[in-house]
Amino acid sequence: MQVISAVSPSLPWAGAWPCNCCLPGGRTAALFAASRASGSKSKSGAAKKSKAKAKPQGPRRIDVHHHFAPRKYVADLGAEHLFNGSPGSRAATYDWTPSMSLDDMDAGGTQTAILSVYSASHLAGHRHARRIARETNEYAAQLGRDHPGRFGSFAVLPLPDVDGSLKEIEYALDVLKADGVFMMTSYGNQWLGDAALKPIYEELNRRKVMVYTHPHGPAATEGIMPGIPPSVIEFATDTTRTIASVLFSGNATRYPNVNFIFSHAGGVMPFILERFTRVGALPHHKAKFPRGVLQEIKRFYYEIAQASHPYAMSSLKSFMPISHILFGTDFPYRSAADMGKGLVRSGFTPREIAAINHGNAAKLFPQFA
Repeated sequence: MQVISAVSPSLPWAGAWPCNCCLPGGRTAALFAASRASGSKSKSGAAKKSKAKAKPQGPRRIDVHHHFAPRKYVADLGAEHLFNGSPGSRAATYDWTPSMSLDDMDAGGTQTAILSVYSASHLAGHRHARRIARETNEYAAQLGRDHPGRFGSFAVLPLPDVDGSLKEIEYALDVLKADGVFMMTSYGNQWLGDAALKPIYEELNRRKVMVYTHPHGPAATEGIMPGIPPSVIEFATDTTRTIASVLFSGNATRYPNVNFIFSHAGGVMPFILERFTRVGALPHHKAKFPRGVLQEIKRFYYEIAQASHPYAMSSLKSFMPISHILFGTDFPYRSAADMGKGLVRSGFTPREIAAINHGNAAKLFPQFA
């Protein structure tokens, strides 16, 4: 993931980047500094409640890709492991506060951010994963109560612990009223079509749950490109792998009530779409796709974070219905203003931009309409 350059003035593109809010010493840097300096807390150990419930003026964006990092979560998982030294990692690991999110949301016209925890790959297999997931989901729910209409949440699950995840799905959805669940694209060498996840999918399908996914560098590719962070290549390809896994395992058609949101415009899937459709037409796969593999791909949802530019958007919108493209920022790595400007430059009509900013997500999450 590229990151907002407030944390590192040495980024090679900083001098030419067209968005002042992301330049070193610009508005974003000031927000980070102000957030670190503020000591206000709520019941969740967060910032003070919003002064008003009024929705911000402007695009009224609903951000479905917005990270948060409670201090307890960071302490439990070990900041030394979460902080990878890349620009922006410090902001995500050490410095995040609710005020930081709210400031960026207000500056970029975001009405609501549906939160997903930072670096959930480090939670997988942790001996206290169930407790950490529970506390993190309770924190997110409290943020939503403290700031009505501003924060939603995708509940993190203690995967690959299936039994623990089933219990957390029940608690997060029934008690905390989470807006969906959050799953990484892979766990070890298990992608999201893995047969071991069958009980999870059966429950999610029964409940008609929205599943937000986020990529990482999978174990199988660790260290294969020295000097190049996994976010540059592996994140996009892991999203693509897990889309293939969900499709060709048969899960996409087996669990029609499970709706997926895939990050970063679907990774590299749009560019290799023909390979998916050709494999889907082979005899041993064809029966899994009564309507054809492309119709299942078009049933998924894709958000624009880190892909809000003409090169990626021209490919995605060439085959995806606009109604299935959602706004996302990847905050704190990128800003709402940054992604919004990229969206405008990507060739969409004003009506399409309004749908991506707000209308499409409002249909999925009417509580934030």
